[in-house]
Amino acid sequence: MEYRMRRADKEIRDMDLLKEILRSARYMTLAMSKNDQPYLVSLCYGYDDEKNCIYFHCAKEGKKMDYLKANNLVWGQVLLDYGYSRSEDPCKGDYLYASVHFSGRVTFPEDPKEKQHAMECIIRQLDNNPDPLIKRLNPERLSRTTIGRIDIDYMSGKKPKEVGV
Repeated sequence: MEYRMRRADKEIRDMDLLKEILRSARYMTLAMSKNDQPYLVSLCYGYDDEKNCIYFHCAKEGKKMDYLKANNLVWGQVLLDYGYSRSEDPCKGDYLYASVHFSGRVTFPEDPKEKQHAMECIIRQLDNNPDPLIKRLNPERLSRTTIGRIDIDYMSGKKPKEVGV
C-alpha cells in the first residue's frame, strides 16, 4: 500500500536534496524485524552517493546481526535538527528539521577494497579532518571488521519551507 504525505507542503521531491541530507547527517535510526518482532538501533554511517548505499560497521554477532540475518529488509531515518522556530506567538511556532526515510536490503560485503571504501565513507561522514584517520586504516584489522551495506531502493523526505538544507 502506498501512502501520500499528509503535509504535501513539507514533502521533499528533489532527489539531490534527499541525498544532501543523507550526506549531512551523522547518525541514522534503523528499523528491522524478525518473527514479527521489531527492533530499532541508532548507528553512525557513511553515505555513498554514487552507489546510493549506506555503510555501517558492527559486531559479527549479537541481536542486530540475528535480526538482519533473519530478514535483511530495513527501514531507516536520518534527521537534521534545526531546533524550535522563534515566532512572536509560541503557539504558532514550528519545530525545524529535515528528514529522509529510506528502505533497502542489507548485505555484508567481504571484498577488502569495498570494506576500505566503506570505512572511508564512514570516517568522511563523521570527522571534520578525516585524512589522518583514513591513512591509519589497517588492512589486517579491516579484514576482521563487519561492514553492512544498505542498498537503498526507496527514499522520501520532509522539511518545512523555513529550512534550507
